[in-house]
Amino acid sequence: MAPVLSRSMVTAPLSSLPFNSINSNRKILNLRSAFVPPNGLRKGFSCSGLRWKLEKRGGRVGVRCEAGVAEKEAPETPGEKFEYQAEVSRLLDLIVHSLYSHKEVFLREFVSNASDALDKLRFLSVTEPSLLGDAGALEIRIKPDPDNGTITITDTGIGMTKEELIDCLGTIAQSGTSKFLKALKENQDLGADNALIGQFGVGFYSAFLVAEKVTVSTKSPRSEKQYVWEAVADSSSYVIREETDPEKFLPRGTQITLYLRPDDKYEFSEPTKIQSLVKNYSQFISFPIYTWQEKSRTVEVEEEEEPKEGEEAKPEEQKKKKKTITEKYWDWELANETKPIWLRNPKEVEKEEYNDFYKKTFNEFLDPLSHIHFTTEGEVEFRSILYIPGMGPINNEDVMNPKTKNIRLYVKRVFISDDFDGELFPRYLSFVKGVVDSDDLPLNVSREILQESRIVRIMRKRLVRKTFDMIQEISESENKEDYKKFWENFGRFLKMGCIEDTGNHKRITPLLRFYTSKSEEELSSLDDYVENMGENQKAIFYLATDSLKSAKTAPFLEKLVQKGIEVLYLVEPIDEVAIQNLQTYKEKKFVDISKEDLELGDDDEVKERETKQEYNLLCDWIKQQLGDKVAKVQVSKRLSLSPCVLVSGKFGWSANMERLMKAQALGDTSSLEFMRGRRILEINPDHPIIKDLNAACKSEPNSSEARRAVDLLYDTALISSGFSPDSPAELGAKIYEMMSMALGGRWGRAEVEGETEEAEVAEKDAAESEKQVIEPSEVRAETDPWNE
Repeated sequence: MAPVLSRSMVTAPLSSLPFNSINSNRKILNLRSAFVPPNGLRKGFSCSGLRWKLEKRGGRVGVRCEAGVAEKEAPETPGEKFEYQAEVSRLLDLIVHSLYSHKEVFLREFVSNASDALDKLRFLSVTEPSLLGDAGALEIRIKPDPDNGTITITDTGIGMTKEELIDCLGTIAQSGTSKFLKALKENQDLGADNALIGQFGVGFYSAFLVAEKVTVSTKSPRSEKQYVWEAVADSSSYVIREETDPEKFLPRGTQITLYLRPDDKYEFSEPTKIQSLVKNYSQFISFPIYTWQEKSRTVEVEEEEEPKEGEEAKPEEQKKKKKTITEKYWDWELANETKPIWLRNPKEVEKEEYNDFYKKTFNEFLDPLSHIHFTTEGEVEFRSILYIPGMGPINNEDVMNPKTKNIRLYVKRVFISDDFDGELFPRYLSFVKGVVDSDDLPLNVSREILQESRIVRIMRKRLVRKTFDMIQEISESENKEDYKKFWENFGRFLKMGCIEDTGNHKRITPLLRFYTSKSEEELSSLDDYVENMGENQKAIFYLATDSLKSAKTAPFLEKLVQKGIEVLYLVEPIDEVAIQNLQTYKEKKFVDISKEDLELGDDDEVKERETKQEYNLLCDWIKQQLGDKVAKVQVSKRLSLSPCVLVSGKFGWSANMERLMKAQALGDTSSLEFMRGRRILEINPDHPIIKDLNAACKSEPNSSEARRAVDLLYDTALISSGFSPDSPAELGAKIYEMMSMALGGRWGRAEVEGETEEAEVAEKDAAESEKQVIEPSEVRAETDPWNE
């Protein structure tokens, strides 16, 4: 409206507007001749889309301009109405090749359609018993033919008339089941039949995933004629004809024949493959499903025994001899023996039934440790049975694999998927196995993906909660061996939950088990630890090492064990990270006793101050000798037997964590140097070695022997505290040197060496005397007896 106003004002220049002189001092603008019509401003007027009104305010007269609104809108001209057009062959191609991820789902779709047809007949026969007739039981039969490359699926359901063939199969995305449910809803009878599966009207076309031609022969009990519907792949048309061959007449129902493509003929025409697909996808359909299978049986046959040469022919009765042979034959076999026990009342199902169902469904040979059967109502309604296996995964790759396919999702008893990539269960609970069945999950058209993430989150939350209830029930049972077995198999999974699922810390923490300084043979819970804590103890102490034996002999424990304080032993690689993520339990902080500033709560401050003053010079002297190897040297509060210990800083890695990070296959040396905590050497003032060094630093601070003792003391503390020496060979040389000094002259080594030297000299003299040759002399002595 602003541009309109500006254009209207510009049409009359301000200089051309007439003025009337009332007095010499004031001039009034006269708008009558320029803007105002001759009849005046009593009722206002419209001009150029603007509305002008006359107003009186406090004895003054003013003109207000308002934007004019069109009183009548221009009438819309009616447009032409068009229908959406579709290229049928292209649409079918998209449905077949874009909706489904796996070819094998075609059988699931056809079995589901057959189940719907049987359900419709069962429902309608309540009011029209004549529909059942004499056509036999309600069942589904699947017959593969490897020789001809076909699959024939037959049901004794409601069948279709010619009009229904055109309406259901000739119209893409037209679901006969949906129309049937709509009619039931209008008649307020939906509660009588809510197990129908079909929704979208495109499942039938999944046949073209594997088939190049499809033939549907159907007979409705409401029609006297049987019709055949035929279509080929990549075609936009189909043919319907009346069946005239008496050999192909059906008493009731539908028979679908798939002519498989050459590349799918050998896979999907095998009877064993068909049976495995039925067991996987349609095992819990409420109607019996029979598949044509090759079987074998043992029979006895008679054969004539021919006489040997030179023997007389035996009588006819003695010639015949019976033998046992294996005979092969073809017959129908029930493929869905296992019943969906989750639909039953949990009070009516025995434990043996749960165990049998678990073994058959998941191909297990051991009974589960525990199970839980529940129904959830509310925003999402589903029924479920969850199991804890009797044995943990053997393969390490399956330990934390979210794609374990242990949870099988069913919608109206039809298998949908077992590949959720951690959507229904978190990764640390991937060991849980079970089935989840719902009637109203929002699936995509291919029935493979849950579409609403909110629904998935609600299901996940409830499944996780029920799983923890099941585990808690095992831990509180009278049979302690059950939870011990559970912890041996799945304890590391729960520890991973401490890291990945902070929202469930309150449920996970009471289930954790550890060895402690007071329970070195049996695992203990954190509740037991807190219950046994002293009145003055304000923290939960723990020590992380590589084994239970090293934890028991660690120098960090000495003072705590002496005071009766219990310490948790974290001996598995994941333990330390899990505890660090928990931080507290029942308002008690977790404290690592291998780090600095350990407070035990009952120290004598006066004695501690005097000890520090006495050994302050020694601490400075040792720090000077060690240099940058340690951040500082101080008097220890945690030692009673060992001379010293090397502790980590508050905010760096402990010795155990440093060892673990060095062992990583993709470890970064630069990050190791950055994250490695500072090292602090703590000395025990009551140990003789420390007292001797204290005297040495005061009397002979430059003694080379004292310096070597300090270096060896540091290297020894490095190893006993769980760290790795930078140069093991150099440390070995120092130990050998100290051993030589300590063992020199002991056990008579000097006397043995002296005797050995004398023996060597005697042997040498004897050897030299043997070398002297004495010749007989020609001059005889006077005393020579030969003279006589």
